[in-house]
Amino acid sequence: MSDRLMTVNAYTTLDYVEGKAVGETFEWESVAVVNATADREDPDSVRLQLELDNLSEEFLPKHMQELELTPSQARELAADLEKHANRVEKTSE
Repeated sequence: MSDRLMTVNAYTTLDYVEGKAVGETFEWESVAVVNATADREDPDSVRLQLELDNLSEEFLPKHMQELELTPSQARELAADLEKHANRVEKTSE
C-alpha cells in the first residue's frame, strides 16, 4: 500500500477498489480507496473522497480527489449507485 494522503481505518467506506486514472496521454490502473464522510460536529456537507495508490509518480503525482456534496446531491448519487448496482446484479445472476 502506498503512502496515502487519506486516512484509512476501520471507518473508511471502501479501502480496496480497482481504480483507473485516464489522461490525454496515459491510463493508470491501481488500487484505490473511496470514502464518504461528513464533519462530526455541525456538518454542512457530505464529502466523497477518492485516492489511487501512486506506486509510481511517473503518470500521476500523489493526490486525492474530493467532492463536496449537499445532502440532496449525496442522496441522488446514492440512488443512482443503487440503480446501477441492481442492473449489474441482474446481468450476473
